[in-house]
Amino acid sequence: MDHSWILNFLLLLLLYLSTTIEAAFGVGGGVGVGVGVGVGNGGGGGGMVWVGGGINSPEPPISSVPKTDGAYTALQAWKSAITDDPLKILESWVGSNVCSYKGVFCSNPQDEMASSTSSVLVVAGIDLNHANLQGTLVKELSLLTDLSLLHLNSNRFTGTVPDTFKDLTSLEELDLSNNQLSGPFPSVTLYMPSLIYLDIRFNSFSGSLPQELFNKNLDAIFVNNNQFEGEIPQTLGNSPASVINLANNKLNGNIPASFGFMGSKVKEILFLNNQLTGCIPEGVGLFTEMQVLDVSFNSLMGHVPDTLSCLQDIEVLNLAHNMLSGELSDVICSLRSLANLTVAYNFFSGFSQQCSKLFFRNVGFDFSLNCIPGRDMQRPQPECSVIPGGSLSCLRIPTPKPLVCASFAVSSTSKNKNTDHSSPSPSP
Repeated sequence: MDHSWILNFLLLLLLYLSTTIEAAFGVGGGVGVGVGVGVGNGGGGGGMVWVGGGINSPEPPISSVPKTDGAYTALQAWKSAITDDPLKILESWVGSNVCSYKGVFCSNPQDEMASSTSSVLVVAGIDLNHANLQGTLVKELSLLTDLSLLHLNSNRFTGTVPDTFKDLTSLEELDLSNNQLSGPFPSVTLYMPSLIYLDIRFNSFSGSLPQELFNKNLDAIFVNNNQFEGEIPQTLGNSPASVINLANNKLNGNIPASFGFMGSKVKEILFLNNQLTGCIPEGVGLFTEMQVLDVSFNSLMGHVPDTLSCLQDIEVLNLAHNMLSGELSDVICSLRSLANLTVAYNFFSGFSQQCSKLFFRNVGFDFSLNCIPGRDMQRPQPECSVIPGGSLSCLRIPTPKPLVCASFAVSSTSKNKNTDHSSPSPSP
């Protein structure tokens, strides 16, 4: 009896099963670009399988039907607005299968374990970092309503961010850094309900920062190296962000008092190289668990608030190139996590014994060009005869020893509560 038809049937069945499994798991084309896992670092898989986008990625499986009619329109309109593509990336942007375009990543928004043979793919990510593209951002990109990641750093895009971007309701990460974009702050970003990572640094945006920026549920705010001016909004203290970078702009006025009472989530905040004046707000450190604070290259005056002693997690504290005065106290130089303390180019008149011990703790400590008697590399005496901001009245909270820090008290209370809940009830 001829059994060849059985063998052929089994081979066909095996081929069908392997194709189905490949389609379900995105084998061969998957690029694990995670969204919202870590701050802009690409994290994990984000709970979905990504296909396409890579240089050598194959065509998406035939069993997947791309939901990409609007995506094709959007990407072709954008391609027409790009005037220079030296790396020839857009040569792959041909045909209706947008999931095969370089830099474009598709995903199945449904459960990746679903065994459906007609799963729907959507454009969920665009990553054209360092592509050196020249052109503009077009309004049609708002058709990509399933887009959760848009990374365009280190290109040559000019113009403004289209108002239609408010329709990108799924967008979580927006990186437009290191381009040539201009105009006022792109307020359309404040209307993206899912956005948690905003990076517009190294552009030519100008004007003031909107109050709403620090009310939005952003975890990372990078607006440094632009032309922003005016005062920092008083809403700064409302921000839940863990990283805020305002450096290298033209911001002026005082640091908002609300900064002194930011929550514990903020880890890094940079004010350096602006035109800020007045005092460092009293209360800084009471509630925060900051690791990096840089206010250098401004015109801040007055004393250093003793509440900085609450920053027990601070690693980098840079107060250099201001007009601060008074003495650096024990409570500042005793910070346990300190790796670098820079107070150069100020008018400090002395520092405590604890500050002298920083050298033995292998902590970077630069106190040059101050007014500290008996120390090398200090200002000439005539410059120290009149201390800038001598008439400036900075609110100062008297410092008990030890200073009771709110963040420490809160964390201690939480630990005690957890301990109480986890402890077994005493026997009757």
